[in-house]
Amino acid sequence: MPNGTYPLVRRTAQRFRGWGGVAAMAVACGLTASLTLLPLAHDGADAAAAAGASGPGVGTGVQIKADTCDKPWASLTPSTADGPAVEAIRKRGKLVVGVDQSSYRWGYRNPETRALEGFDIDLARAIAKDLLGSQDAVIFRAIPTNQRIAALDSGKVDLVVRTMTINCKRIQQVAFSTAYFQAGQQVLAPKLATDITGYDTSLKGRRVCTAEGSTAYEALEENSFGALYKDEGDGTKDDPDLLTVPNQLDCLARLQMGEVDAVVTDNALAAGQAAQDPAVELKGRPFTTEFYGVAAKLGNDDLVRRVNQVLVGYRQGPWQQAYRTWLEKDLPGITGPPAPLYK
Repeated sequence: MPNGTYPLVRRTAQRFRGWGGVAAMAVACGLTASLTLLPLAHDGADAAAAAGASGPGVGTGVQIKADTCDKPWASLTPSTADGPAVEAIRKRGKLVVGVDQSSYRWGYRNPETRALEGFDIDLARAIAKDLLGSQDAVIFRAIPTNQRIAALDSGKVDLVVRTMTINCKRIQQVAFSTAYFQAGQQVLAPKLATDITGYDTSLKGRRVCTAEGSTAYEALEENSFGALYKDEGDGTKDDPDLLTVPNQLDCLARLQMGEVDAVVTDNALAAGQAAQDPAVELKGRPFTTEFYGVAAKLGNDDLVRRVNQVLVGYRQGPWQQAYRTWLEKDLPGITGPPAPLYK
């Protein structure tokens, strides 16, 4: 189990009390199951405008210069041509995808069926079907937030489909597809914490949890408003890291145990967590505009182009179906995916 997370789950089961209640214990059970195995979002029109296109995200895309990071979510033009990365996957007969299995509605293990489900899981299966002829020709590997890039670099996975935000730093480390979802950073806190109003000075002196290697952590580095978000411990059992965690859902467990006062994360993820636990809620408004992309290893351009080709068709109907199935209840009002942007 990654980074000693199981002891946290055991402590969680023993210590849940107070405002978290039954909902908190349910999350603890969900965490155990996941670890034993390998106003919210802007609508599609906003996304299209941000991407430099108009209308819902089902168009042919807009092209920009390749030597700029003004719009890091711009990706390679789609293609069905095979290359070395695609051929290696075909030879193996399986697509290996790094996913989350503890993010409700995105990538999580159904406690009744034990099957992985969610918006990201549907997209990964669609890519496998295009490449290999079957949506079941996929191996899912659960990876922590802070290991997404390392898993690609090491060849442990072919792709990462795990609510991964595209930004200027990351495009130097991995190759992204075009954007398939728009989100934004927001604060999650207990409903009873009425003095926490969002990403603002109300966080001063508060213990704020983020996932290691996340855009939320980077946002706090730029402006913490006096929040406590950096661990002083050495990560050992006697002096654990409480504020910066390997997996984003660990922050919810810490929030429920009263070990932190708030969480900063993508509002798309936080909405699912609020749906799991009615004692928490999103505070304020999103303070960033971010796009999720499918990540591949740098240099695997043929695979990126093929994923972009899959997304061309996926935006024409399957995306909307997946949204209705997994996200509409918790993230209402999204009219479509972001329009593709090519470089």
